[in-house]
Amino acid sequence: MRSEVSKYARQLLLLTFAAGILSLALFFILPHAWVSPSLPFLFVFYYSCSLISYIFLDRSFSKKINRFVSVYMLTTAVKLFLYVAVIIIYALVNRKDAIPFLLNFFILYLVYTVFEVIQIVSLTRSSSFKGEKSNEP
Repeated sequence: MRSEVSKYARQLLLLTFAAGILSLALFFILPHAWVSPSLPFLFVFYYSCSLISYIFLDRSFSKKINRFVSVYMLTTAVKLFLYVAVIIIYALVNRKDAIPFLLNFFILYLVYTVFEVIQIVSLTRSSSFKGEKSNEP
């Protein structure tokens, strides 16, 4: 595994543990109706999706910028369709838990999306693409 990917995996794992500890604390503070029993599985789901998409992005990063942008758009679209499919299937199967699940899913979506964007921006700023000049002075 490349150093960027292993660094990202470690940081993503730290984020997942921090979010897990925070959600555990909120489990005892908030009403239980707001917390879905599927929350631990959501952490695994988001960790896996984020890591897989980053691996694809890291592989395309050594190519030209057009390749990187195409892979970024593709991974974002695939993740979006996957997320919507998971939401719809879970809501149809577990109607009683649909609202807490959607709330937990959306909060984790925001947390992981912000993290991913920050990591991708730092990746693109720290390096230049092969065969192209960087726009930074």
